[in-house]
Amino acid sequence: MTSTQPDRIDYALETQAISKHFGAVRAVDELSLSIPRQGTTSIVGPNGSGKSTLVNLLSGVLPLDGGMVIIDGAGLRVVKAYETPDHGLTRTFQEVRLFDQITVWDNIMVVLTERRLFPSLFERAKPSTRQKAQAILEQVGMWDKRDSLAQELSYGQRKLVEIGRALAMNVQTYLLDEPFAGLFPQMIERVKDIMKQMRADGHTIVFVSHNMDIVRELSDRIIVLDSGALLAAGDVEPVLNSEEVIEAYLGA
Repeated sequence: MTSTQPDRIDYALETQAISKHFGAVRAVDELSLSIPRQGTTSIVGPNGSGKSTLVNLLSGVLPLDGGMVIIDGAGLRVVKAYETPDHGLTRTFQEVRLFDQITVWDNIMVVLTERRLFPSLFERAKPSTRQKAQAILEQVGMWDKRDSLAQELSYGQRKLVEIGRALAMNVQTYLLDEPFAGLFPQMIERVKDIMKQMRADGHTIVFVSHNMDIVRELSDRIIVLDSGALLAAGDVEPVLNSEEVIEAYLGA
């Protein structure tokens, strides 16, 4: 496999021989890869190829069985989900996770303010914090729904709020697990626009998708997995047009 790699200093995220086994199933098998800082990298592969497991390992949702994750130069053999934002990484989920009993506005404010009671109350009163919340909700197109309870939103609107919550973390690297799954065309276009703006703002975006049209449109680089292993990585068109990917992934 041929892959064009940038200098190490430009990596936002790397893995060194990471593994995850579920019984006899090797969901991720000694996988080593690198993701450049800034730009958009897509992760593709057939069902069961290890895409979501990889995202869960990178974000600390699942523990590593072996290997190391390197986030912004920090090597981690134990990745803790609550610590990844401190290393400059956050994520969204296939199944949207919001606080359903509070408003869209408060879902964003919870992320923008500290968890301790009194600093949180102080931060929530600051005009700068409220301005950040408004800017985020305007960016994801949910400002007009700010007073709605999260449980009252459509599935697509919930996706937008979850992306807004990720943006409120203000990190370098965003892992988006199937951000387009289950969305109507109009909502897909909105999410695409948000991701393009994130890239323009200098963030690193890593997203999982089955939609090759979207992958081609948004990706600077692509990673193809097969049976928990790296099949190919590099620029989008050369990778998708390579014989090994066509045979193993596209089914030709």
